[in-house]
Amino acid sequence: MLALERVGAYIWRPNVRFFQKSQITSLPILFIQRYFHQSIISQVVSRSRSGDHGVPAIKDDVRHIDRIRNIGIMAHIDAGKTTTTERMLFYTGLTQTVGEVHDGDTVMDYMEQERERGITITSAAITFSWDGHRVNLVDTPGHVDFTMEVERSLRVLDGAVAIFDASAGVEAQSLTVWRQADRYQVPRLCYLNKMDKPTASLSMSLSSVKDKLCAVPLVLQHPIGQGRDFTGVVDLIHMRKMIWNPQNRDFGNKYQDSILNEDGDDNLWDSSFLARCELTEQLADLDNKLAEYVLEKESIENIPPPILEEAVRRVTLNQDAVPLLMGSSYKNIGVQPLMNAMVKYLPSPLECKHKTVELYTPHLCAMAFKIIHDKQLGGILTFVRIYSGQMEKGQGLYNVNNEQVEKVGRVMIAYADEFKEVSSASAGNIVVITGLKITSTGDTLVESRSLANSVRKKLVDEKGENQTAMLLGVQVPEPVFFCSVEAPSISQQKALEEALSQLQREDPSLRVTLDQDTGQTVLSGMGELHLNIIRDRIHKEFKVEGELGPLQVAYRETPKALCTHTLVVDKMIGDRRQQVKLTLSIEPQPNHKFKSLELAYSKNNQENLHAIHRKHMTALNHGVSSALTSGPVLGFPVVNIQVALHWCDVGRGTSETMVFAAAAQCVHQLLQKAQCQLLEPFMEMEIVTPEDYTSPLLADITHRRGNILHFTHRQDMRVSLGRKCSLSHSHFTFNLHQLVTSIFNEHDALSV
Repeated sequence: MLALERVGAYIWRPNVRFFQKSQITSLPILFIQRYFHQSIISQVVSRSRSGDHGVPAIKDDVRHIDRIRNIGIMAHIDAGKTTTTERMLFYTGLTQTVGEVHDGDTVMDYMEQERERGITITSAAITFSWDGHRVNLVDTPGHVDFTMEVERSLRVLDGAVAIFDASAGVEAQSLTVWRQADRYQVPRLCYLNKMDKPTASLSMSLSSVKDKLCAVPLVLQHPIGQGRDFTGVVDLIHMRKMIWNPQNRDFGNKYQDSILNEDGDDNLWDSSFLARCELTEQLADLDNKLAEYVLEKESIENIPPPILEEAVRRVTLNQDAVPLLMGSSYKNIGVQPLMNAMVKYLPSPLECKHKTVELYTPHLCAMAFKIIHDKQLGGILTFVRIYSGQMEKGQGLYNVNNEQVEKVGRVMIAYADEFKEVSSASAGNIVVITGLKITSTGDTLVESRSLANSVRKKLVDEKGENQTAMLLGVQVPEPVFFCSVEAPSISQQKALEEALSQLQREDPSLRVTLDQDTGQTVLSGMGELHLNIIRDRIHKEFKVEGELGPLQVAYRETPKALCTHTLVVDKMIGDRRQQVKLTLSIEPQPNHKFKSLELAYSKNNQENLHAIHRKHMTALNHGVSSALTSGPVLGFPVVNIQVALHWCDVGRGTSETMVFAAAAQCVHQLLQKAQCQLLEPFMEMEIVTPEDYTSPLLADITHRRGNILHFTHRQDMRVSLGRKCSLSHSHFTFNLHQLVTSIFNEHDALSV
């Protein structure tokens, strides 16, 4: 606990990052501010050194890596991620008060913008101990505008907890983050939160998990009470009932845990015993070892709890099923059993295999997954997941992506927005380091250049082709909204550029470009809220009153037909003759992203294509990429296209710049011939509304050129599933998909 309890007009609450107004004293304001600032800094440093956070000391011995869990919390917005995390911190003793989102005093939502809006904007990492395990927990945003935070967090995590609102089941963003976890093959647990709501439904939630996520839920608990009468759960594996008393003022820290008695709990025993038998039968269908045990005993009753727990863990790690638990985090019910399940069933770093990492072992191999700026700690802070080896203070690192050498400043453990310095960290941990100047999100960091070259050689020997010695990077989503940004005066232009540079490095989903025609700086982001947050941060953190222009929709263009074109360039520039003869073709290719030219071999051109110099091939690819950034309809990027090279003759002395220009010109002419059409963004959305509002809702959706796919009922509410287009006339936030516009819609877009 901090020694400083009251200074002047403010009270400092331990482990809570906000100040409460108290009685005003007669002390001078200047004295209050100075004394307050110095005292807080000294107390934070002393608290970090004394280890009051309750975090186990970092052990460099690899034998302890099996006691580490790297876990993320993911969910739809308002499902209760941050509320659940705050309870975890309280129960582990890391905090002494329970923070609430609506009060703006949570540990994990530390940004001013998060506390003002009551939502999570940036992922926050924290470390605590539970049941002899070291848990590195990452709380991720639930809003679709900040899905990049979920993407880069899941890339470096070993397990995840998916939280659902028990009254809504699987919602839109729940499905998005689940697919992201599928992409990185992250084992998961499910947690049905808000079981105390009157409309909470276990059966509906299970059906939505099965139907929408195509997952197999393993129900490990049985609810005690329904709706407002929900007071606890029955642990089906151990047949124990856990009941929380809401009248207690310990925030659920203590609860009644007793063996379920067949005589004293008739109805609860019967339903729980039946649920346990169903769980055992379900597990036996998924796990061979348990199936053999059941066949040997010839019964699914009375299976020992350790055998069931081992089976649950095996199917979870194999991702054959997902354990499902339940509770009400806001009412302080069911969080401790969830934490027990996290360390029991989710994998340790040793159980997560990465082919490239195995080639680096036992040497250092790590990935940078998040960048933030903190002036008080020396500028750039890089969040790093260590996969193998050990990272030490002052150590040299080799960035495989940039092929540059960097040096580690300090090594720290993150506690949301506070950091504890350590001398070193071993494999399996998530740490924050200073001193890296060029490292970006998704970069691979290894011990030395020679080590990276050695691994690259091994990969070439194994696969017979040129391979990179990098870990799989982070997939950055395409922006869907853009707007211009201008400094209020010329004197602040440099400050605005520096602010945008820092924000773009922190957030890879933010794009900053310069419009060559207008000279304006253009911001591109994931949605209206995303860009509003960026504007707010520019104002408050960088003290620049940047002005944003109106939001515009990021359309795309695509060709309609296959076209082939030959371009001949023969010019005298100075005293040199520039000659290029180039034949290219384009064709529509759904879901294809251009990376490089396809070589269209035939009997007549094999010798020609084989003779193309590497530097000319590089220039051709750069020229094609440049041309595809601006289509012929509205100047938007061209997508879903495949470009093939049929012939290339480059005269002696012709510069690479001329080859680049020829490729770009040829593609522009091809796009004109191919009659490109617009692709407009759309989103699929689910709207829950009372029956009385259905008619005006349908009218509004139709007005915005939306289509209703179907209706369903959820208790006394009407659920509409629809598809929304024409986003230039609305302010929805959405995932980017693309839909070919009709002729009418294209004219509508051109007139906006």
